[in-house]
Amino acid sequence: MRFLFLACCYFLCVGIFAQSADSIRVSLREGTNMAIALSPDKNMLALDLQGTIWTLPTAGGIAKALTDNLGDCRQPSWAPNGNTLVFQSYRDGGWHLWTIDKDGRNLKQITFGIQDDREPQWSPDGKRIVFSSDRNNNYDLWEMDVEKEVFRPLTNNPGNDYNPCYAPDGKSIAFISDRSSTPGVFILAADGSELHVASGPRAAAPSYSLNGGQIIFFTTNGAESKLLQVDLASQKVFEFTEKAEDPFPFRTAWISDNEILYTADGLIRKRDVGKKKNSVISFEANVYLHRPTYTRKQYDFDSSTPRPVKGLMGPGVSPDGKKVVFAALGNLWLLTIGDPSPVALTQNAFVNIQPAWSPDNEQIAYTSDRDGSLDIWIKNLRTNSEQRLTRMLENEEMPTWSPDGKFIAFLSNEGNSLLAGITLWQADVATGETRKLHAPISTPGQPTWSPDGQHVLLSAFVPYSSKFREGINKFLLISMKGEPDRYFSPTEGKTIASRGKNGPVWAPDGRKLAYTQDGVLWTLPMTPTGDVAGPPVRLTNELSENPSWSGDSKSIVYLATDQLKRVTLSDGHIELIPLELSWKQKQPVSSKKIIHAGRLFDGQNNAYRYNVDIIIKGNRIQEIIPHRDHTTDEVIDASNSTVIPGMFDMHAHQSESEGEKTGRGWLSYGITSVREPGSDPYDAALRKEVWSSGVRPGPREFFTGALQDGSRVYYNIANSVSAGSAELELGRARAMGFDFLKTYVRMPDYMQKRFTTFAHQNGMAVSSHEIYPAASYGVDAIEHVGATSRRGYSPVRSLAGRTYQDVIALITQAKVRITPTAALVGGFNLLTYREPALLQHRQYVTLHSASFRKTYEEELKKRQADINITQLSLKGVQNTVVKLVNAGNHITAGTDSPFMPYGFSIHLELQTYVDGGLSTYHALQSATLWAAESLGVEKDLGSIEAGKLADIVIIDGDPLKNIRDAWNVRIVMKNGFIYTIDTLLTRPTLK
Repeated sequence: MRFLFLACCYFLCVGIFAQSADSIRVSLREGTNMAIALSPDKNMLALDLQGTIWTLPTAGGIAKALTDNLGDCRQPSWAPNGNTLVFQSYRDGGWHLWTIDKDGRNLKQITFGIQDDREPQWSPDGKRIVFSSDRNNNYDLWEMDVEKEVFRPLTNNPGNDYNPCYAPDGKSIAFISDRSSTPGVFILAADGSELHVASGPRAAAPSYSLNGGQIIFFTTNGAESKLLQVDLASQKVFEFTEKAEDPFPFRTAWISDNEILYTADGLIRKRDVGKKKNSVISFEANVYLHRPTYTRKQYDFDSSTPRPVKGLMGPGVSPDGKKVVFAALGNLWLLTIGDPSPVALTQNAFVNIQPAWSPDNEQIAYTSDRDGSLDIWIKNLRTNSEQRLTRMLENEEMPTWSPDGKFIAFLSNEGNSLLAGITLWQADVATGETRKLHAPISTPGQPTWSPDGQHVLLSAFVPYSSKFREGINKFLLISMKGEPDRYFSPTEGKTIASRGKNGPVWAPDGRKLAYTQDGVLWTLPMTPTGDVAGPPVRLTNELSENPSWSGDSKSIVYLATDQLKRVTLSDGHIELIPLELSWKQKQPVSSKKIIHAGRLFDGQNNAYRYNVDIIIKGNRIQEIIPHRDHTTDEVIDASNSTVIPGMFDMHAHQSESEGEKTGRGWLSYGITSVREPGSDPYDAALRKEVWSSGVRPGPREFFTGALQDGSRVYYNIANSVSAGSAELELGRARAMGFDFLKTYVRMPDYMQKRFTTFAHQNGMAVSSHEIYPAASYGVDAIEHVGATSRRGYSPVRSLAGRTYQDVIALITQAKVRITPTAALVGGFNLLTYREPALLQHRQYVTLHSASFRKTYEEELKKRQADINITQLSLKGVQNTVVKLVNAGNHITAGTDSPFMPYGFSIHLELQTYVDGGLSTYHALQSATLWAAESLGVEKDLGSIEAGKLADIVIIDGDPLKNIRDAWNVRIVMKNGFIYTIDTLLTRPTLK
């Protein structure tokens, strides 16, 4: 019904293209990664530009929008009668095929289902449409009988087949395949035989000449792209485009056998093949942005009023059903059900998380970094004694006891590598001996045991195909007896909740699994040996996560947004488990401190102020005055140093599993604020409360919850949001006090628009990978200059790394903040390749173990193998950064760490900007004032001014002359508290 509604309301939505009094008109004269199609009469072009299908006279001019801007419509193809177009659209939350008449009427969806259907083309006789689809779990070619609406597969190869194109006679089809033996261009004949006709890296989009004797296709090495022309008779290959051109990965349109239209360099180009003449078809497409104003969330940085704990991690009910153990405020707590005041089980400045009950009620296994790395520990509640169970070099986490209490299953990051995956292990509780149970898996959830101890079950990621990374979370059953792995889903084709502690959890009697899906709690009937015994049963109607079973298998304790609750399975009764636990912001005493600054970069001005005193009282800057002697106050001598505002990393993903050193590490690099656009919300809230309360030193934390995604996911912190769970997720954002929302790759535009409206109503900004139509309905920020996209290509930059007028104009006129993450797309790799000594600086070497550094630097060398390509691609991103700032945009510095080490990466991000032509002044602003503006905290942070918070960094050197000097940190002040570099690089001691 939703699909019919969307189609029927099309003409009601077309007003999006009409100008209103409060709208901003943006004229697009270039397009980034746009496709074109030539009408059969050759008088009209269809083009997709920023997700809308437009028509344009072949001579050029003003483009007319056929579709509204919520469909993400791409890659049009004309019917031979010239009256209708087919295209792929993401309107319903998946890639499906749609048609529309050339006058904009009769919008119709023609494929449905959980699969993705892409890249359609109409047959020359108008009876068929060929397309690629992953409906058989990898991409194959499929053909639709238009009249009968019947589908048949054309290929069935283990490799991915895609980008199909009919020959002019309709008897054969050219396509691209990534078949490992000979990837490139293939031709499928009418008799089913296949012929490989050309090769090329990352090939795409073949198109036949009108006489069928030539094919042009796209290829790229990741830094330079080109169109190649194949003569089918001789199979000789020629370069069609010039070396300096930046063609896009879409079918060319043949006007004749000598004249060809294609898109490149943001333009529609026409080339005479024989004479090599190249002209441009000019166009103008007008879009309208509606940028509603709203009141940003207000922050109380000054009070010490008690606040209820929100960072409640991993609650688990005891087997006897009488107690709940959980992590909060950096430690473990034990709650007796009925008494709302929990008792602290640990009290130290280390990470203590992921508690798990032993079957006999007497012991709790948990993870802690108290001995330097994250290990499994066991606390005996009867004797109050503790033992360290594991001693591996890698981090160990997610412990789960076997039913007989003799073993603990746990997960370990293989070599502490970001790329190697997570390994399932078993530890003998009596001896500490460990045994590997399974090869590395991509970030699975917590393991759970079958009642006989012969199987382990966990949530694991399964991609739909090898062509695109997204897929769904399934249950993975692992046998202790060497039987083959078995993946299954409680609801076929539907992903379960984010991988972590959201299930599956096996009931002690083996008859059910508990898990979260669509935001609510379910059980799935099971046999003790791991076979599904019936349909899933829904238990709750509220947001429900982290389920744990009582020992009698009769009830489940779960986390209901920010409350503990218990549901009884026999009658569905739900009861609240009272919990009273609070925290307070740690505030300095109100005595006066003075920083005597030799050079002051205040964040506002492009030159230093010299020889000044920064007067600080409590946690705020009182005034800035010329230097004079102060005999009675505490004076910090920075007379030979430079003082700058505390810096921000605006894009970092963190986990308590990284250990207590994370907070100290950020501060040691001069970073006093971190924006985290995607995390386990309880993990992030715990970190915010730990750092704010002073349990451990660390920066200010601005966080959101999971990556709010669509029907397919990738990361373990991604949340599949359905129409039914969207309001539950929004309710959590409000209850947990999110600072902003992050919508992700597979969330459709209609849902992203709803999230944006809600966020603004509650004072929160919204961040996304999307540029348009996101900018048209108020999305505030964009992550990355080109990143993962559901399309397989970015609407922000070409595959060669270049950005065009449409992107610059939309970002500039919408005043959207963008975090380029230039270090992520090559800056970090390039700079450390040029200067290996960067990997020997003090903070990095001190904070990270030798084993971590060895593994990380081995991975880094692999990424540096194609350094020339990296450099060329990076140049496009650097040029975009400079274009944006020159146009008046305030970019924000962020890195997507931990793909690169925390803190270290932000300084190479800034250097990458400067190496690309940005001034050091603007580079520093991107990590200070502009970042604060983006978060809506510029009245308190981002610059050194009277009345602002005392987040200040004292460094050796001159960062306006040499941006790298910004990491020469001597002293950091966060919220008026002083930390020396020596203090920050020293591990705490166990009290």
